[in-house]
Amino acid sequence: MSQINEMVRQHLDHLEPHRELSAVEQSMQKERVKRLLREKDAVLVAHYYTDPVLQELAEETGGCVSDSLEMARFGHAHKASTLVVAGVRFMGETAKILSPEKRVLMPTLEATCSLDIGCPADEFAAFCDQHPDRTVVVYANTSAAVKARADWVVTSSIALPIVEHLDARGEKILWAPDKYLGDYVRRSTGADMILWDGLCIVHEEFKAKGIHDLKNIYPDAAVLVHPESPAPVVDLADSVGSTSQIIEAARTMPNKQFIVATDQGIFYKLQQQVPDKEFIIAPTAGSGATCRSCAHCPWMAMNALDNLADSLEYGTNEVFVDPAIGARAMVPLKRMLDFAAERKRKQAASA
Repeated sequence: MSQINEMVRQHLDHLEPHRELSAVEQSMQKERVKRLLREKDAVLVAHYYTDPVLQELAEETGGCVSDSLEMARFGHAHKASTLVVAGVRFMGETAKILSPEKRVLMPTLEATCSLDIGCPADEFAAFCDQHPDRTVVVYANTSAAVKARADWVVTSSIALPIVEHLDARGEKILWAPDKYLGDYVRRSTGADMILWDGLCIVHEEFKAKGIHDLKNIYPDAAVLVHPESPAPVVDLADSVGSTSQIIEAARTMPNKQFIVATDQGIFYKLQQQVPDKEFIIAPTAGSGATCRSCAHCPWMAMNALDNLADSLEYGTNEVFVDPAIGARAMVPLKRMLDFAAERKRKQAASA
């Protein structure tokens, strides 16, 4: 794990802060992006954790703001021949796997993820080879090559029902890469799981003590936690779930205040969906040198209006996935999509 931590640290050390645009520059770049989307037959899909300006722009132009899988599904179903993915690299790869015939662009290909970095395909393949009796389940936050080695791909919103399904069939599971999400799934389902030792640098920094202290200030606030967080934080939650599930919990729970333990980029959608409620970001481990993320993914922050516009205008930062790897990765992705569709059908029939 020390080698993986060092790889993540090196990536973070080389990140260049993106220059903030003035209000005039921002307005000009937004109009430039809107024009280029029309000219290039393109649609913009943005993750919940990107800059609110990009999320707003995606909505204004008929695009999509959602989690990584829904971004890819939306892009696949959309008639546009070019998909512009504002997020991190594995999201662009997933979009390309689901839509190999389309051109997929990103504002930058340098935007990655500590879970992706921390699960190199060759080391993961060797880990799988050591446990040939186990069903390989990987989180969506992985490279195309890691997905290609898996039996199932899951998102945080569907991990529990898929693992319950596999456990009911008597299957033992090899899980990667997020050890905290894996631990949450294992504790929730009782499944026999061995876990890859990976983590998200944003969620890993939420601490139970900080949330306890904040609850003393906001005693009536409900705590919403993403399951990529450590177990002591998850155990304090009034609701645990994916980004979409956190938004739904905020919408449906009666509380007027919420302490939110996930990337603060989600606040744009939370405030849009329930403007009459108050959202407080859960505290992280510290500031300055001790805070690598401060509740915001440094790679998500690399997506900006100007590099988005440049990618569209010049066709730079195109995402390519080796066709053979993409075809293999599509198998576990399709298993998840088919499972989700069948589960949705059964829920509708029983409603």
